[in-house]
Amino acid sequence: MLAKEVKDPFDDKGWLYEIKWDGYRAIAEVNKGAIKFYSRNGLNFSGTYSLITNELKKFSADVVVDGEIVVLNEEGLPSFQLLQYYNTDPNHPIKFYVFDLLHLNGHDTYSLPLLDRKKLLKEVIPQSEVIVYSDHVEEEGKAFFNISKERNLEGIMAKKCDSQYYVGRRTKEWLKIKHNQTTEAIIAGFTSPTGARQYFGALILATKDGDAYTYIGHTGSGFNTNSLKAMWNLLQPLITDEGPFKERIKTNTPVTWVKVELVCEIKFTEKTKDGKLRHPIFLHLREDKKPKEVKTEKVTKTNKALPETAETKNSNTYTFGSSKVITSNPNKIYFPDDDVSKKDVIEYYISVSDYILPYLKGRPESLLRNPGGINDKGFFHKDAGDSAPAFVKSQKLFSDSVKKDIDYIICDNQATLTYMNNLGCIEINPWHSTLKKIDYPDYFIIDIDPSDKNTFNQVVEVALATKQVLDRAGAECYCKTSGSSGLHIYIPAGKKYTYDQGKDFSLIICTFVQEMLPAFTTLERNLKKRGDQHIYLDYLQNRKGQTISSVYSLRPKRGATVSTPLLWKEVNSELDPKKYTIHNTVARIQKTGDIFSGIFNKGISINKCLKNLGY
Repeated sequence: MLAKEVKDPFDDKGWLYEIKWDGYRAIAEVNKGAIKFYSRNGLNFSGTYSLITNELKKFSADVVVDGEIVVLNEEGLPSFQLLQYYNTDPNHPIKFYVFDLLHLNGHDTYSLPLLDRKKLLKEVIPQSEVIVYSDHVEEEGKAFFNISKERNLEGIMAKKCDSQYYVGRRTKEWLKIKHNQTTEAIIAGFTSPTGARQYFGALILATKDGDAYTYIGHTGSGFNTNSLKAMWNLLQPLITDEGPFKERIKTNTPVTWVKVELVCEIKFTEKTKDGKLRHPIFLHLREDKKPKEVKTEKVTKTNKALPETAETKNSNTYTFGSSKVITSNPNKIYFPDDDVSKKDVIEYYISVSDYILPYLKGRPESLLRNPGGINDKGFFHKDAGDSAPAFVKSQKLFSDSVKKDIDYIICDNQATLTYMNNLGCIEINPWHSTLKKIDYPDYFIIDIDPSDKNTFNQVVEVALATKQVLDRAGAECYCKTSGSSGLHIYIPAGKKYTYDQGKDFSLIICTFVQEMLPAFTTLERNLKKRGDQHIYLDYLQNRKGQTISSVYSLRPKRGATVSTPLLWKEVNSELDPKKYTIHNTVARIQKTGDIFSGIFNKGISINKCLKNLGY
């Protein structure tokens, strides 16, 4: 369960207030002595934090608990920096502060009021110096916030006393209230851009200590296309051959140095021991300040964790860093039979953004829009147009189908994803290739597309036959539900082959499958010619500009289903694609992790595969 951010603390008898811990969010499962300990995105913590794992064995009950891994500094305060380097410097106390109980002795506790869950948690939590109950105060949020500020904590959490636990959802029943820090910095240079970004990658930041300049970090955050260009224009006349630092600055891309004349204001979360800014974000230039006024300050120990990217200000406006997306008609019902609204769709994509964005970044998008909901026929929209906000990146590409350039939206961030959702994009459809190598897809796709007369068991049989052929070829492959009636099989290609090569290879695989299952499979695309009792083995998905619903994408189908990655052992007669929905996808990912990322592996060798198949 996730919290929405608000600016100001408040007092309320119906709310309780906890410390907002500066660490890693974690779920612990204790089941008959067996321990699972993992992060929000499914990363296994058991080996990394073995001290906590061993202490979890002290639970006498079977439980699932929610909490935060924290390392304390010399003052007994949480330090994210110490947590980051805990494996190399484990000499500070580590704690697992537990604040919620999700399961107890075979019974889910999600629907119990929060206060009741915490009472049960306090009763079952073991005596331990490491596993610690995260206590709370009731009603007096303002005073508690002021105390947290005085003690240099990150902030507080405000939670409704009767709130249920909504797995993977960000709701107004849990709120986070944080302290922010800003500082002035001198702009000493800029790095080269990468990918689709224009003008520059990041600003090199400095302060002045006497006559010497001190490097304090670099930031590429806080800009849109317009502000990138404006800053670029300001920097061009200032370009110089040498930087101001005596030390060598490490960056991922080459640095262009500038004369130290510009001062800016930076928001950050923490200063490290050596004075570097953690998570710096550009706010604006300080034209009223001269570089000589920006002195190196004594580093104070602050303990602020990275803010979650998505901060919901109200029901219509979502803020992502410096970008705001104002949504319209949030209460419009998109899925009438399932009572799922436009707002639910938007917040689903916010909750899975960490998982879906790696499959969207750098890729042109074909927007399938259903602004009237799933009963609306919908339409495709490809051109970004003049109405797209500045934070939306786009790229003009020639379209063979319409014989003209199209300014495709590139979905590189949460703000763009939410903008697309607000347009009515329930389904997200990225290209198979990125702008870096637009003619060379990352993967090939075989779309197992049944007719109305086929059973899903037949679809499963075709998928397993396809895997059998690919195994014989020595080709790695991954399976996901389509979110509808079919299955999609992905073959990593590693940007080594053209679309035509991928299409031809997929045709060969499909030909083998069709020969294995001739009774109910076909390579005939035309529905009338193939009949209504044949599953179409669609290899033509492997064409430039062709798109298919992304992994973790909602589909505009009854049930609010999600295109969900599967373990091959799950592809069996018991598989029901309708059970993967907007309501349970996040919880599944938290348990399984992202099991689809292998599609970005180095890719198959077509020659070796063909040789293995007898070609």
